[in-house]
Amino acid sequence: MDTTLILFIVGLAVLVIGGFLAYNATRETDGTADPLQKRLDSYGLNDLPESLEKIELSLSFKDRILRPIIKFLSNVAARFTPQSQLDEARKLLERANSTQEPGAFVLSRLFYMLFAMTVGIVAFFVVGVTNPTPTNALLYTAGLTFLGYMQPVSALKGRIRKRQEAFLRALPDALDLLVICVEAGLGFDQAMGKVYEKWDNDLALAFGRVLKEVQLGKLRREALRDLAERVDVPDFNAFTAAIIQADQLGVSMGNILRVQADQMRIKRRQRAQEKAQQAPVKIMVPLVFLIFPSIWIVLLGPAAISVKNTFGGFG
Repeated sequence: MDTTLILFIVGLAVLVIGGFLAYNATRETDGTADPLQKRLDSYGLNDLPESLEKIELSLSFKDRILRPIIKFLSNVAARFTPQSQLDEARKLLERANSTQEPGAFVLSRLFYMLFAMTVGIVAFFVVGVTNPTPTNALLYTAGLTFLGYMQPVSALKGRIRKRQEAFLRALPDALDLLVICVEAGLGFDQAMGKVYEKWDNDLALAFGRVLKEVQLGKLRREALRDLAERVDVPDFNAFTAAIIQADQLGVSMGNILRVQADQMRIKRRQRAQEKAQQAPVKIMVPLVFLIFPSIWIVLLGPAAISVKNTFGGFG
């Protein structure tokens, strides 16, 4: 074969291969065939904002403006509040299982107080046009202000009371499950894990928090003691004290749990009997003031109308 023909074929092959590689390189540079770019497109990561300003503008009005203002005012309120009041607010929030900060709680009390004061002042000016009584108006305004200041505390204590009642209702059944798990061969931590796994109530969530604190390095007796302080229920305090004492003295956990379960069932039965005995006393108020008047009106109303018509006819 002629040398010129061979060189021509080799050159043509080099041109074809080089052109193909150049074409692929241009496709990769324009972003249409880049595998990394395709993967980013498949995950939708190209739609992310390019700057912090775009990220902030993508947030809602509440997250962008209201939350920072409330956080700033909460920090200011916490700075000018005595530490004892902040500790008391933190204790109440923990017992209510609330994630609100003590500073935000103090700010909410101030907000309710100002709102109630504003309502009292407006009512004073509205009513004072027709019945000017400055002394009574000032007293009413002061009373509304005090009620507004105490309203968040009353609402929080109501939540705490409901949570404590839920603990009391769930504690005997939880102890029965703990007894079964411990006597089946599980440890006390694993038994609490079963309660946390099987149930979805405040007591199960409290046990789950204890387990997480133990996993993070806190001693079990300290975690249980902190839980008893957060719950503040006498029966639960007795249960945690018995568990801590058994842990320190090395007593069999199964026997302690069985005794505690028997005591909790007896106390639950006694509470049910007490509420059953209180029912007749509590029903007297609606019975006397609501049911009896309605019955008398239904029974004696037609007779009274007949007597009136009869004597009215003679007159």
